[in-house]
Amino acid sequence: MTYAAALPGQPRGGGIGGRATERALCVLAPNPSPMTLDGTNTWLVSEPDSDLAVVIDPGPLDDAHLKEVVATAERAGKRVALTLLTHGHPDHAEGAARFAELTRTRVRALDPALRLGDEGLGAGDVITTGGLELRVVPTPGHTADSLSFHLPADAAVLTGDTVLGRGTTVVAHPDGRLGDYLDSLRRLRSLTVDDGVSTVLPGHGPVLNDARGAVEYYLAHRANRLAQVETAVESGYRTPAEVVAHVYADVDRSLWPAAELSVRAQLDYLGEHGLI
Repeated sequence: MTYAAALPGQPRGGGIGGRATERALCVLAPNPSPMTLDGTNTWLVSEPDSDLAVVIDPGPLDDAHLKEVVATAERAGKRVALTLLTHGHPDHAEGAARFAELTRTRVRALDPALRLGDEGLGAGDVITTGGLELRVVPTPGHTADSLSFHLPADAAVLTGDTVLGRGTTVVAHPDGRLGDYLDSLRRLRSLTVDDGVSTVLPGHGPVLNDARGAVEYYLAHRANRLAQVETAVESGYRTPAEVVAHVYADVDRSLWPAAELSVRAQLDYLGEHGLI
């Protein structure tokens, strides 16, 4: 067993970027950081025999990256016909308006403030550009406007920041809510059980070859963290900062501000359920 295979979700080895499935290709944005991992994964998705492509999450406002996405499509004989957003965080969406200028496309998103054009995105919507089938899956929790996209033909799901290729994600309180996030993970688990989804195409990090394993790990991780936070409060750690210092003592301190967002979401959840 390789090290990668032993990790949750069986992350695919090799460099990030390039062909991931028959229909999905990743263009990695040059914005690495502790929060964005290797950078934002911009996804170019299309039917193999179509000359039209859909781009998911153009990424940051980086003209060189946005032009490289267009050039990647053109090298594959494709024209970008539509832009979609998994959510509105700048590392995914800041470049959307400029990318729309470059490609003369509409931008569809759940949040009306992020759209360019009349159409939004919602539960039950199906994208059919160039014969492609992308099913919109609401997955709030990381943010209120988070969406995933089910790509049935490749048994894959594009998860934005709901499931990452490495590590776990932040519940971005107060916009993100833990109850919503747990429901979203269960919704993704249902895709792996009922719809045969086996591959996660994340917003950051490597492709995951074991979608069900990844989601099960996320659910177990959240349950463990929630229990740790509840125990910390019972032990006298009251403020979010105190809980973070106690529960996340083994985590790089540069990530503590993000961890505090998740802790605030967990404290809200525990309070709503009468557990603290």
